[in-house]
Amino acid sequence: MNAEILAIGSELLTPLRSDSNALYLTAKLLEHGITVGARVTVADDRALLESAFRTALSRADVVVATGGLGPTEDDLTREAAAAALGRGLRRDPAILETLRERFARYGRVMAPVNEKQADVIEGGRVLPNSRGTAPGQAVDADGRLLVLLPGPPSEMQPMFESQVLPLIGARAGGAVLRTRVLRIASMSESDVEQALAPIYTAFTNPRTTILGAPGQVELHLTAQAASDAEAEQRIEALASRLREPLAGRIYSEDGRELPEVVAALLLERGLRLALAESCTGGLLAARLTEVPGASGFFERAYVTYGNQAKLDLLGVDPAALARAGAVSEETARAMAVGARTRSRTDIGVGITGIAGPDGGTADKPVGLVFIALDGAAGARTRRAHFPGGRDRVRFQATQAALEMIRRGLLGLSPL
Repeated sequence: MNAEILAIGSELLTPLRSDSNALYLTAKLLEHGITVGARVTVADDRALLESAFRTALSRADVVVATGGLGPTEDDLTREAAAAALGRGLRRDPAILETLRERFARYGRVMAPVNEKQADVIEGGRVLPNSRGTAPGQAVDADGRLLVLLPGPPSEMQPMFESQVLPLIGARAGGAVLRTRVLRIASMSESDVEQALAPIYTAFTNPRTTILGAPGQVELHLTAQAASDAEAEQRIEALASRLREPLAGRIYSEDGRELPEVVAALLLERGLRLALAESCTGGLLAARLTEVPGASGFFERAYVTYGNQAKLDLLGVDPAALARAGAVSEETARAMAVGARTRSRTDIGVGITGIAGPDGGTADKPVGLVFIALDGAAGARTRRAHFPGGRDRVRFQATQAALEMIRRGLLGLSPL
């Protein structure tokens, strides 16, 4: 089964508001074996809404719409959905009475405009809303399920879980969908694809999606089965094959990001770390100290942006700095050694480079970064040239440094 999600509301098409409902709904649908093929945001416009409903119902087994069930003139979800289905609306007296009682509890008289919230699509099932005035609806449309829910997450989520999921579960036949994410650092998307495509293309269940991001690639393995155990078994059958050509390259299969993996390795070994950062300006320190318990492995960081700082704080040899330059393998190595020795830690890391957008030369272009490791994780240096703007270069440099630490701690070969 597949689904589409419609987020309704002109405010969602401005910079001031975003749709958080779609992420929640996607996760819940996937748990029940239903993939989401499209997520569409639609303005409060009758013609646009009717067209969006028609399109979604023409290609999805389940359509979930959120928003536009209020009492105002621009709340047009009910009317547009009914028109798309070719059905009328009936005013439900039981809903009207519930609405009036709700207003009375707060000492108010219900305004006539609220009466439209009692309009139900012919053949539709009312989904009571205990937290608001807008009830939802579920409509069986030629074997497809259309669900209308209010927009506020505090109302929508409990209604979806208690009233909609049982309907969907019955249609899905108890199938489950599970996904495992394999994360790989410092390897290009094209290189991963070239190494793995002959393997994963032979599998239809699970299916594989490759997602590239700065400094890493993610492999999403998604299996559908009758149970969690069977889905995990299917995923593992493929994952075990993928690990072979990527020996040592997959850093996480359990949802952890690279800083968390490195932090766990340092804590397991009882090692302490010091950093010396130039072009990254403390970004690596920030990423590592976001990990809970960072005080157990992180000692300090030196942000030695200028040459004098490298001399004063890290003891970099001025002659070597003058000879090789601030952006060089020699300086990165001296920074790593200086960070470790000055802080009396087990491991030191040095990063120096040209993040841009200017400052590059023919010999040392923008994006050139040198990363060095010294101490208990080995003595290693890496030269890298990262593409992209300033933020992207800086992030990729920290990702490469984290991968260098991980590989050093595990005794894996340098990249």
